[in-house]
Amino acid sequence: MNRQMKKMMAQAQKMQQDMMKAQEELAQERVEGSSGGGMVKVTVTGQSDVVGIKISPEVVDSEDVEMLEDMILAAVNDAVEKSKTVAEKKMGRLGVPGGLGGLM
Repeated sequence: MNRQMKKMMAQAQKMQQDMMKAQEELAQERVEGSSGGGMVKVTVTGQSDVVGIKISPEVVDSEDVEMLEDMILAAVNDAVEKSKTVAEKKMGRLGVPGGLGGLM
């Protein structure tokens, strides 16, 4: 194997290690989405996994279940969008176009 090929292999291996590290960091990253003026909050990892939901007691006392469902959905979507932004920034630093989407 010539020197150029060895150098390319080493660079590819380094990039793979960097990507694995970034994915591990994303799993530890937390972002919060909210709706209803903060009455519903959803916590999501940098990999878009929902890991927590907080609902203000005032919302639970309401008899409008449909409104609560809409607020939860809005908070989840807000948190997932934020996690995508975090992932795109982290993966973009590694030169992966489109963040994680560029890997799929």
